[in-house]
Amino acid sequence: MRDSPDPTPAAGQVRIRVRAAGLNFADLLASCGLYPDAPRTPCVLGYEAAGIVDAVGEGVGGGLIGRRVMAMIKFGAHADTLCLGAQQIVPIPDTMTFEEAAAIPVNYLTAYHMLHRIASLRPGESVLIHQAAGGVGTAVLQLCRNVGGVTTFGTASRAKLDALRANGCTYPIDYRTADYAQEVRRLTGGSGVDIVLDALGGADWRRGYDLLKPCGRLVCFGFANLMSGSKRNMLHVLRQILRVPKFSPMKLLSDNRTVAGVNMGHLFGETAMLAEEMRAIGELYEAGVVKPLLDLVVPFSEAGVGLRRLQEAKNVGKVVLVP
Repeated sequence: MRDSPDPTPAAGQVRIRVRAAGLNFADLLASCGLYPDAPRTPCVLGYEAAGIVDAVGEGVGGGLIGRRVMAMIKFGAHADTLCLGAQQIVPIPDTMTFEEAAAIPVNYLTAYHMLHRIASLRPGESVLIHQAAGGVGTAVLQLCRNVGGVTTFGTASRAKLDALRANGCTYPIDYRTADYAQEVRRLTGGSGVDIVLDALGGADWRRGYDLLKPCGRLVCFGFANLMSGSKRNMLHVLRQILRVPKFSPMKLLSDNRTVAGVNMGHLFGETAMLAEEMRAIGELYEAGVVKPLLDLVVPFSEAGVGLRRLQEAKNVGKVVLVP
């Protein structure tokens, strides 16, 4: 931790007194030097925060002061005071806690964007989500429950399978004791699934592609397989990169399958689209369809505890930091 003067909002910005900030796998990769978008160290991590607007810059209406909001920013959110563009904040309902609000922007926006904009999930379809007990995984399962007749397959360790069932997962799979691809084929009678959401990367992208039905969609949204222990291992990283499959447009045409990539950090400029999706998520929260599952809330001074929990894959739901 470090102390520095409180920032002053520039024109078009607001200042937030942060009450809670989300911790994501991207932060873990950045802390190990494995995230290409991270700023040069020393840097402040964090993509999302929630708090109260206490000052505004030139051109921003004073009516925002005192407003409870959540926000997304491309790193820098792990701070007790944050300045960012007024278009990057979203009001939060009075019934939502700051900890819940900090758990929504990255995880739920990623899940909603993948399911409804990229994969166009339809009633009666089937979805495989890896790391289904994590922040994005729990969001995906909750959103799938809101679409009629969707069958979900979720991978997690044995200790988390009950949590998956409680969150609506149709078929929880212990990836440590069973080959998830074989298990999906067994459970589907060999037909596979309509959608695979894969943040593992490497060879798992190929395995996910091979599990798709005709007209199936593989959505790649992370590369967790780059991690090996708590420190960067470049030999391991190279091996994983070499296992990334190459998808030929001719084969995609022949197979009638789709491969898509999602990096929400590269969509921050699409403010209209993101605002539309965030409004939809807010409506689902107020309707009781989605509710962030908080795994651990720790102070900024113990951020390392939260990072280790992600690194050791012990979390069920979201890890949140508070000042």
